Amino acid sequence: MDHVGILALYDRDMREGAQPDSPDARVERIGSVVRQISSAHGWNGVVWSDLDEVTADAAIAEQIAHFTGLGQEFEWKLYGHDLPVDLGRRLRSAGFTAQPEETLMIGEVAALTLDAEPPEGIRVRPVTDAEGVGLVAEVHEKAFGADSSRMRHQLLARLAADPDTVVAVVALAGDTPVSAARMELVPGTRFAGLWGGGTVEAWRGRGIYRALVAHRARAAVDRGYRYLQVDAMSTSRPVLERLGFAPLTTTTPYVYVP
Repeated sequence: MDHVGILALYDRDMREGAQPDSPDARVERIGSVVRQISSAHGWNGVVWSDLDEVTADAAIAEQIAHFTGLGQEFEWKLYGHDLPVDLGRRLRSAGFTAQPEETLMIGEVAALTLDAEPPEGIRVRPVTDAEGVGLVAEVHEKAFGADSSRMRHQLLARLAADPDTVVAVVALAGDTPVSAARMELVPGTRFAGLWGGGTVEAWRGRGIYRALVAHRARAAVDRGYRYLQVDAMSTSRPVLERLGFAPLTTTTPYVYVP
């Protein structure tokens, strides 16, 4: 895999050329910054920037003023190769709070191990309606200990308005949801993103997460996508590496609350 070339392609297609991730969002390019504006239920933030030591502080101040004017908290999604090299320090000085660092991992679907199947007693159900979204939300809350209202709203809106751009699945033990995940497809690019993969604690370590990655990877192959992208936590990175994913850079969410 050409890591440098793929990272440049990712920056161009998925960040500088970002597309809205929900029906109620829009993407704007303001100078050297690309940002997404959404509702309170959606994701608001900066996806790409092309800054230097001279322009960075003014660009940060402009984004703070803009989102504060909207009454929205927002995220500056900072990648490890973004410039200037002290951009993270500048964001913290401006009032942002850094969230846990993740690793951007890319897998070329033709080279991935896709034969991972769910363990015995687990069935994978496609999510296409409100009932299925409710199961995904239940897993999200149990696996991550986080409120699922935003994720629920975004997934329902996407399934209703543009169902061909999302693949969501839930793993069931009998009738009990124990793991869930989704894949977001970006038309006109070679990338599909894996998001929200989580397993209820009592069911971890049995290969369910691995099986859901493989399930979504096969769906990406069927739809003609070449690369899969994941913002991986430290717990999922080893599984992804065994499947054939490679780390390209880090990504850290910096959150600003007006």
